[in-house]
Parts: sequence; C-alpha cells; structure tokens
Amino acid sequence: MGAVALVVLAGAGLWWKGQQSAQAADKKEPPPPPLVFSPKEVATAQMRSLAQVITFSGPLVSPNTATVKAKAAGTLLSLSVAEGSRVKRGQALGTVDLADLTARLQERQAGVASAQATVAQAERTHASNQRLADQQFISPIALDNSRAALDTARAQLGAAQAQVESARIALREAALVAPIDGIVAKRHALPGEKVAAEQPVLTLVDLRTLEMAGSVGTRDVARLKPGMTVRLLIEGDARTVDGQLARIAPSVDAGARSIQVTVALSNPDERWRAGQFALARVELPAEQPALSVPATAVGTASGQEYVWTLEKDQLVRRTVVTGRRDPSSGAVEVLQGLSAGQVVLAGSFENLREGRAARVGDATASAPAAAASR
Repeated sequence: MGAVALVVLAGAGLWWKGQQSAQAADKKEPPPPPLVFSPKEVATAQMRSLAQVITFSGPLVSPNTATVKAKAAGTLLSLSVAEGSRVKRGQALGTVDLADLTARLQERQAGVASAQATVAQAERTHASNQRLADQQFISPIALDNSRAALDTARAQLGAAQAQVESARIALREAALVAPIDGIVAKRHALPGEKVAAEQPVLTLVDLRTLEMAGSVGTRDVARLKPGMTVRLLIEGDARTVDGQLARIAPSVDAGARSIQVTVALSNPDERWRAGQFALARVELPAEQPALSVPATAVGTASGQEYVWTLEKDQLVRRTVVTGRRDPSSGAVEVLQGLSAGQVVLAGSFENLREGRAARVGDATASAPAAAASR
C-alpha cells in the first residue's frame, strides 16, 4: 500500500508541474505590434541630379604684412606713427640712437684716409725705384718688391673703402622706414626703450588684398581648381562677396584628412579687416544623376554611416557610404549599401531594433511611429 501511495503522489506532482507550465505559457507576452510610419516619415532611394556645394571657413588674413625691425642695437628715440596710422612706402617711422654705427662709420672712414696715404707713399717709392732701375742703380728684384708693395697698399685701400660702404649701408638700413604702403597694426616698442638688433618695432598691414585659408576634405578637394569663384559671407556683413580660389596645398594635413585651400579677396575700400571670420561656399554644377536619400535619413555610429530600411515589413539597418551633398534639396548621394527603390526612414528615431515588424501607413491614419521610442 505504501508503494502505491508514493506512485500516486509522484503522478500528482508531475500533473501540478504541467499545469504550472501551461499557465506560464498562457501568461507569455504577445509580440509587440508593428510600427506604423506615415508617408512623410519615409523616403525612397532614387536617382537624381545633385548640385554640389562645398563649404569651409576660416579667418581673413593679410598676405602683405611687414614687420619693421631694428637693424642695430640702440635706444628708440621716437615713433612718428601710432596704431591705425596710414603710411607710405619709404616713409620715416621713427628714429633710433645709432651712436655705435656712426662711430663705426667714422672709424672706417679714418681707415680709408690712412690707406690712401699708404698708397700715395707706395706710389712715390715705386716711381723713384723705377727711375733708379732705368739707370741700373738697383736690381730688378728691388723694383719688383716696390711694385708688390704698391699693389698691396692699393688692395688695402679697396678693402677699407668697402668697409666704409658697408657701414653706410648698415646706418641707412637701421633707419625705421616703411617697406610697404599700409596701416600700422601694432607697435612692439615705445620711445625710450632699448631695442636689440632684429627686434620688431612696428607691424604694417596692407588690407587692399585679403586671403582666407580653410580646410576641405580629401573627398571634395579633387573637384576644386584654382580660379574658381568662391562666395564669401564675412561676419559682421550681411552681404556676400565673390572671391577667387587662389591656391590648393599639395599635401594632406596629418591626422585631419583635409587639405588647405586659400581664397583671395579684393578689398580696395578696406571694408573688411584681418582676423574677421568668413564662411566660404563653392557651388559646383550638377553631374550625372546619382542614387540619393534625404540627409536626415543617414545616421552615424562608431564612425560608420547607416540608414534604416523597410524590407518585407521589417526594419533592417544597412551600412552605407555617402558622397556628395546638396544642401539646397537636403539630399545626399549614396555610393554603397542601397539600391534604387528601397524605402528608408527619413528621420531619426530612438530605440529601433533590427527585425522589428514595421510598415507604412496611409496619409490619414495617425502614425504611431513615436512608439519606436518605447
């Protein structure tokens, strides 16, 4: 009887576990309902002509900038210009006490006078020796020695004269003179200060021609050529102005994967100043039609671009490679990862999962696409 009771109890236990499993299966949550996107929330990858626009930015700089330096050590006695003053090429800008250079010039002039006296003495000696040699009172070797002494004296005179000219040039270059037409941008020293040789005293800028340097990605720079028209929007000025693409750097910036380009801007009325920030825009003609989607459909994660597609009523995330962008239409070219006719999500949605059921509803139905954020 005990054995029979045990068998009955074991059978009852198995029945109870089966009942519990059946109830748990009945309580399992059903799969989530499909996401429904409105027609405005999706787009179709299609071929279209894209008008490409390349933009870059940077500050304006003056390529014609000159620094006036002290060519010799001395005391800065005066400066006749202030910051913002307009100067002409060759204009005297100030004076430096050049007593050392003046003394050096006088010393070398005295050396020239001494050398001239030596030459005169050597000429008289040689002339006398020549007469004695003609009368055979001295040997030819003695005459040659006097001629060599005369040549040496003349060479020393030439060296002394060259030293005088060098001192005069140093004295002339030591004067503070404007090398270009322009405006005084900065004073680096004040009257009364001691200045060393090659120390900057003034910085001059010519604003009639400005340049803007910017960086363009390696993917776009191949479409640019020197001479192209560039539209510039300069801060503080609501109007746009045309510049010209002047130069393209021959190498890529290390680590940045971009290339420096320079835009030249004519500024005859000096309306703009060096240091102002500018936004450059180059509009390129449309090329052959390309596969494109809205730029808002492209997301980025871990350095890779992707789009969400609707395929067989399911969400599929596809990695893509993009190319040209057309800001006017908001479209971006897709080089790899999509085919024409595929439906993509045109916006950004949170918490999307690959494989989830999804479809496009009609225009009148309320689109519970926001449920993707749940």
